Amino acid sequence: ELKAEGIDSEIIWIGNKKLQGCTACYQCIDNDDQRCTIEGDNMNEYIVKMLESDGIIIGSPTYFSDLTAGTKALIERAGYTTGGHLKHKVGAAVVAVRRAGANHVFSSINYFFLIKQMFVVGSSYWNVGIGRNPGDVLDDEEGIETFKNLGKNFAYLLKKLKS
Repeated sequence: ELKAEGIDSEIIWIGNKKLQGCTACYQCIDNDDQRCTIEGDNMNEYIVKMLESDGIIIGSPTYFSDLTAGTKALIERAGYTTGGHLKHKVGAAVVAVRRAGANHVFSSINYFFLIKQMFVVGSSYWNVGIGRNPGDVLDDEEGIETFKNLGKNFAYLLKKLKS
């Protein structure tokens, strides 16, 4: 839907990448350079992408009724390093789930957007797709419709903020 609305987007998969959690060393805050001092992963690349974007959609599968460790690491480290630089950007959470825990994951991602003073976009229902195996959510017609509405709403807000 974003493409149909003329919005450029990029998907960055972190699930198959090593991403360490935050150590709360606060060096990023002391340095005030929007960079994480933890080395050995792609986090600073992701932070740059977030800072350069007008909007951010974070998605996560639900593992044991929670978001993945990689998604949590992204939120923790981007939360500290970006300071107030995500303020007034657009954010949306999308979640894949087999059965339970989706609302917790949805909330955890949205809490990140809210504390960063971002505008959180909603849809016609919670932004959740149901499925057990990778790709199964594509068979969730209600979930797909919800994601389409989310894309339209996301594009609408981005355009309004740019005008």
